[in-house]
Amino acid sequence: MKALGKKGAATRQAILAAARDAFTQSGYAAGVREIAEQAGVTAMLINRYFGSKEGLFEEVVDAAFSAPGILRPETLASARDRQALCHALAVALVGKTTPHATPMDGFLIMLRSANDSQAAAILRKKIEQHFLPPLMQLLPARDAGQTAGMVLALIAGVQLMRQIVELPALTEAAPDALERDLAALLAFLMR
Repeated sequence: MKALGKKGAATRQAILAAARDAFTQSGYAAGVREIAEQAGVTAMLINRYFGSKEGLFEEVVDAAFSAPGILRPETLASARDRQALCHALAVALVGKTTPHATPMDGFLIMLRSANDSQAAAILRKKIEQHFLPPLMQLLPARDAGQTAGMVLALIAGVQLMRQIVELPALTEAAPDALERDLAALLAFLMR
């Protein structure tokens, strides 16, 4: 891809911002024309800059998964031991999923897009790039991939039940008690 001028870079960013909004709201079902209209461009420009809807979706997912979230690199890197890691992850999960907090874009995009096979393949690839390797480095080698997958499933399940479903058992729980119980669950998984 050739270097973009200032106007081209601004157009590309406008498309990415519109796509992120659209995919967050509607998942992969969001239409290219809808995204183009929101960005103030033609659908042809989306293909010019991203090659296809899949290419655009992949870049949006990559950016959303790169944003600071529960599995922040500094959280993973600063853990002195597995117990500290479990506590840090539990604190981050409870903090990011407070009942009135807006769910993270990456989670909403994943939730609303996972039923499409093309989107699921892109999501799987990006999860394997962004989240599995740093977790796996912190786990015992014997089943690191499986354990990391279960940790991610626990995190996604808490996000779903606490922020989307708003299960009272999780939304009304005392944050410190929820952190303690989540840390214990994570420690059990990571043993």
